[in-house]
Amino acid sequence: MDMSVDLCGVKFKNPVMTASGTFGSGEEYAEFVDLNKLGAVVTKGVANVPWEGNPTPRVAEVYGGMLNAIGLQNPGIDLFIERDIPFLKRFDTKIIVNVCGHTTEEYVAVVERLWDQPVDLLEINISCPNVKEGGISFGQTPQAVEAITREIKRHAKQPVIMKLSPNVTDITEMACAAETGGADALSMINTITGMKIDIHKRCFALANRTGGLSGPAVHPVAVRMVYQSAQAVSIPIIGMGGIMTAEDAIEMILAGATAVSVGTVNFTNPHAAKEIVDGIQSYMERYQVESLKELVGAVCER
Repeated sequence: MDMSVDLCGVKFKNPVMTASGTFGSGEEYAEFVDLNKLGAVVTKGVANVPWEGNPTPRVAEVYGGMLNAIGLQNPGIDLFIERDIPFLKRFDTKIIVNVCGHTTEEYVAVVERLWDQPVDLLEINISCPNVKEGGISFGQTPQAVEAITREIKRHAKQPVIMKLSPNVTDITEMACAAETGGADALSMINTITGMKIDIHKRCFALANRTGGLSGPAVHPVAVRMVYQSAQAVSIPIIGMGGIMTAEDAIEMILAGATAVSVGTVNFTNPHAAKEIVDGIQSYMERYQVESLKELVGAVCER
């Protein structure tokens, strides 16, 4: 039985990785999860300089998931290279670095610093606000998606995964724009913008007012967007959004994802990623699936 997947010429032992922002850079979870069992660890977003993030409170529990407005707090690329990459290199797993920035130049600065580092792929978070364009996120228009993708590809040594925002009218337009810009793969979906109000205090639950909704509530939306995008582009897709179980992961793969990222569930069950790997294997045994590739996009009409 072959659970391996090929993503942009990089071979993963299995299709399960951790979603950025839910797993640190792996060290915090290493006592709960054998990182050697994962297809990859996707790091928390890394910027060219340290970011403090948003004021607190910045996390709130809601029906079917959670809201977060962390604001991509991170220690910056210098400490990341010094501390986090050496830690991850101790394990037999692929390293995907999530990159964030406020301007194209900030993204490029991180990508260039990673040029000679032993990391396997770059995941570019284009849900960040573009300060040069009035704060609208890089992922809001096809023109902006194509432009930022093309510029990052000019400077990147590693394959580039563009992480798409679901907060758009047509996800396939963004997927096609990223492909046109030269993206090697896509990951989707990022969080859906939401809000929670404390009715007793009559104030916003988050200091930022709005936050990103993640967890099982967004899963059907994510599956739909992965399916639509898989029909529109020819590059591989990493599916994410509310994956809590192996069944959720398999659903995403059947919709067209080559691999999956496990996120919010890590907060409630730190063993989830490994359990999902085992669950996919059990599914393949049950249905006599020889290769995971047989399942990618294999959904059919009822």
